[in-house]
Amino acid sequence: MLAASQLGVPDVRAQDPRIGSWTLISAQSTLDPPNKLSITPLHDGVHVAMSGDTHLDFTAKWGGHQSSAPGNLAFNQIELRKIDKRQAEVKEKKDGAVVATVREKLSSDGNELTITTVSKSHADQITVWTRSGGGKVAGDPFAGEWTQDLSKTRLRQGLVLNIEAAGTNGFRFSGEFDYTARFDGKQYDLKNSRNDTVTLELADPHTVDSIYRRGDQVTQKDRWMVSADGQQMTLTSTGTLETGQRETEKLLFKKQ
Repeated sequence: MLAASQLGVPDVRAQDPRIGSWTLISAQSTLDPPNKLSITPLHDGVHVAMSGDTHLDFTAKWGGHQSSAPGNLAFNQIELRKIDKRQAEVKEKKDGAVVATVREKLSSDGNELTITTVSKSHADQITVWTRSGGGKVAGDPFAGEWTQDLSKTRLRQGLVLNIEAAGTNGFRFSGEFDYTARFDGKQYDLKNSRNDTVTLELADPHTVDSIYRRGDQVTQKDRWMVSADGQQMTLTSTGTLETGQRETEKLLFKKQ
């Protein structure tokens, strides 16, 4: 089933010191900028969310790879690359054409972030942000004890899951079976399971995909989604029965 990766705040900040939550302190612009900023690490990129008078939300991979960014008014594609350990550049694209270039620079003490947005249609927009929270680990919403919601699920009645940090770089999962795993694309052994290994991928800060194998064969794929308030977790599981029939099952859990 599921395990979520706990990178640990010191390790996360070392990888990308912009990770964390930010509050706007000044803006030199005629636009109405967002006033809250959250940057959350993923296994190969980041999830960025801005809220306020304007709203932005996207997930991007490092290395200048183009990523889809649906739901944003001004752009629908993103390219993200690191300039150095305190600077990053984001290219916002609309249907393949660059509409804005965003440069982010972190102060030497790591507590102030200056973002400069350059576009053809507007004057340069400069916003300055102050850190309001440390590096947030993407696996945090999954940690805790979860009990199956008996009023909304028909199978596996009374199932209880426990997800906890294991050291500084992994999570330990226990339920019908046990394992400890990370978001590194590797296969990890399962205990007390009909499957042999599990591989994990973080789709976004509230969604985990897990793939189970028996030998070299993929036998089951699960998607775990935690609600925005962190109180409900939905499991959608697709597997192959011994007869070869494919079956999909949905289970709901409540946080204790």
